Amino acid sequence: MEFNEVVKNRYSCKKYSDRKVEAEKLTAILEAGRLAPTAKNLQEQHIYVIQSEDALTKIDQITPCRYGAATMLAVAFDKDNVYTYPGGKRDSGIEDATIVATHIILAAANEGVDSCWVNNFDPDKAAEILDLPDNEEVLMLMDLGYAAEGAGALPNHMKRKTLDETVSYI
Repeated sequence: MEFNEVVKNRYSCKKYSDRKVEAEKLTAILEAGRLAPTAKNLQEQHIYVIQSEDALTKIDQITPCRYGAATMLAVAFDKDNVYTYPGGKRDSGIEDATIVATHIILAAANEGVDSCWVNNFDPDKAAEILDLPDNEEVLMLMDLGYAAEGAGALPNHMKRKTLDETVSYI
């Protein structure tokens, strides 16, 4: 798919069919995340593919936002392997994991796979139920799958501010 079409047409799916994401498509999606840039190329991300009924049931206990997706991803990062910016107030963990997640979302759309960025959960509880190492922080969860019949973008999806409202030249 042409990139501008991917960006324009991608939306947060809130209702999934029971159709599973094919292994080759999932691999292509995950590969896009692997290729995402990170500060100093530290590659501190770790992606957890959640597909077992047991793990999905645990996810359902911490968020109402799975929307029936048969695959979820947890995007985490290694807090001990981040670049600390000059001044010491910020580090690259959250932004690097966000870049990785964004690559994944766009790659999913390119593969014809729907997704939804989920942030309605407690990251500590997610790390606990997924039994993640103490050095990893969960940035977000992501639904992956195929939209159910009748699913679609929210009514306000195409409503966007103009460039003049969101960009300043200085």
